[in-house]
Amino acid sequence: MPRGSNSKRERQYEHIKESAEERGESKNRAKEIASRTVNKERARSGESRTASKTSTQDMSSSRRGGLRSSSGSEGPTYDQLYAEAQRRNIHGRSSMNKAELKRELGK
Repeated sequence: MPRGSNSKRERQYEHIKESAEERGESKNRAKEIASRTVNKERARSGESRTASKTSTQDMSSSRRGGLRSSSGSEGPTYDQLYAEAQRRNIHGRSSMNKAELKRELGK
């Protein structure tokens, strides 16, 4: 975490990092996602000394994440289903298509 960050941002960082790892991201990628998200939120709320124009005027990270969530009309993506099957150690997952993964996972 950056110097001067508060406990709320540290909790937010850990939560985002853990969520990314659960989705199947590598540890380094999860750290990067968490850092970028927290830094953008710090910039948007005026907690950082410098902030780019896109950090302050672009849509918030939580809004963007909500738009990309798996709650759309087609449900979770194939990659999300595959990561879940991998986490649950479901055999034969590599040869399954999206519908088969959904059925196997009970989704």
